[in-house]
This record gives sequence, structure tokens and C-alpha cells, in this order.
Amino acid sequence: MADELNLVEKSKIMDNARMKRALSRLASEIVEENQGAKDLYLVGIRRRGVPIAERIAKKIEDLEGVRPLFGIIDITLYRDDLSTVGANPIVNRTELDEDISDKTVVLIDDVLYTGRTIRAALDQLMDFGRPKKVRLAVLINRGREHRELPIQADYIGKTVPTKKTEIIKVMLKEYDDEEAVWIYERPSE
Repeated sequence: MADELNLVEKSKIMDNARMKRALSRLASEIVEENQGAKDLYLVGIRRRGVPIAERIAKKIEDLEGVRPLFGIIDITLYRDDLSTVGANPIVNRTELDEDISDKTVVLIDDVLYTGRTIRAALDQLMDFGRPKKVRLAVLINRGREHRELPIQADYIGKTVPTKKTEIIKVMLKEYDDEEAVWIYERPSE
């Protein structure tokens, strides 16, 4: 990735082992606050939020002996920058096969940055019903200084304060050759 965008590799902030520990901690915190897996509905935000959500669901199943409900949300048509995405954006299916009403929905994404992705996910989620409550879990929180909307994560794998010139890339085996989280920096103009 670094070469294709002329990005400079700065540092690896999480390796596979650290990612696994962070996901285990997220699963434990979700179960603890929810007092089990009852009425719990994990919803991964496409793209990288989906495998992260699947891993958390598996860890919750290992802890509780029951797998929480699981769904996938694609926010493409709910983005506030859709006009800048291109003339023909690729839209994948949203898969919420169970009713979200009266459930505790945990939206799951890889990185929380400006909050706009989460706003779009909330807008779409409400088109499917009225959950009892909605929580947010992210693997990486880039810090409040970048937030453009009043959105905060309830469960955080790791907080990494960054500069605007930096990019966080979550690498997952489903899409990449490794399991890691890297910081890259845009070259100075």
C-alpha cells in the first residue's frame, strides 16, 4: 500500500498477537456491559469492520457458549461524500437477517477517525428498526482531535493519537498478506 499512494511507512503499532488480545478484550467488555450475549447483535461495517466483527462474535461464543446475532451493513449510499466517490459507486448488500428492534446493537469498525462513517451506519441502521441501544466498538481510535461529529466509541482496542497527515491501515488476512496495524504518512508537498 505504501508504494501505490507514495506513503511513507512509519511504524507497526499492532502485530497479530496484539490484535488478537485487543479483540479478546473488546469481546469481554461487550459481554460484561451487556451482562451476557442475550439480545446482542453485532453489526460489522463493510469492509474491514466485517471480519473484525466476525472475530469478536467468535470470541463471545467462546466466552458465553452462544454466538450473538451477526449482521453486515454497507454504508455506501448513506455517505455524505457520495458525490466524490465516483459516478458508479460499488454497493454491497447489507445483511441484517434478524430484526434489530429491542436488541443491543454493537456497530463494529476498524478505525474511528472523523465519525462520518459511523453517522452513515447509524442512519442506515435506523432504516431497519429501533434497537434498544446502539454501541460502537473499534479496533483503533485515532483520537478526539480529528472528530468532526459528536461520536465516541464505547469499546476501543487501542487509541492512537495521529496527525492529519498520517493514515492508519488495518491489515487483515481476508484482504492483505498480514495481520497488523500500520501508520503511514503522506509525503510533504
